[in-house]
Amino acid sequence: MSSEQNESCSEKRLFPLLDIEDVLPILNEISIFAGLSDKQLYTLFRLLEKTCYKKGEKVFEQGSQPSNIYIIKSGSIKLVINEKSDLLELIVFEEGQCFGETSVIGIQPHAATAIADEDTELIVLSRNALLSLMKTDLDLFSILILNIAREACRRLHKTDEILLHYVLRK
Repeated sequence: MSSEQNESCSEKRLFPLLDIEDVLPILNEISIFAGLSDKQLYTLFRLLEKTCYKKGEKVFEQGSQPSNIYIIKSGSIKLVINEKSDLLELIVFEEGQCFGETSVIGIQPHAATAIADEDTELIVLSRNALLSLMKTDLDLFSILILNIAREACRRLHKTDEILLHYVLRK
């Protein structure tokens, strides 16, 4: 990995979001933000930041500690795992999708590496910002954690269906 890519992975600059109207349509479509009131969305908006990645840059590496929840404003991110020096592509997240949320609340190392599949702009909610809501807005924090748990359950259910499909084919 080049030093430029390493910097993007660990020290990528984050910038405040300035225009809520620019991101509100995206936030309204994200499952972990479902059921939020306008006031809660505005509170959340103030905690969000943005960053950009060029095609091929790593957002985070497999095995690294999670620090952010990411929402794709534009572009796409692929999740890959390094298995015996081969990269296996797991999924591609596209505009309006969210990733990293289960690692953040599970406090588990990332199970995969996230790489920009094209030039990508991300909206970022840091783990610290999320946890700060526990003290400043417990209702909002509770809704977010419940929504993240629901999303994790949906993904697990889908994974179970895929696994069952492969088991039954044998």
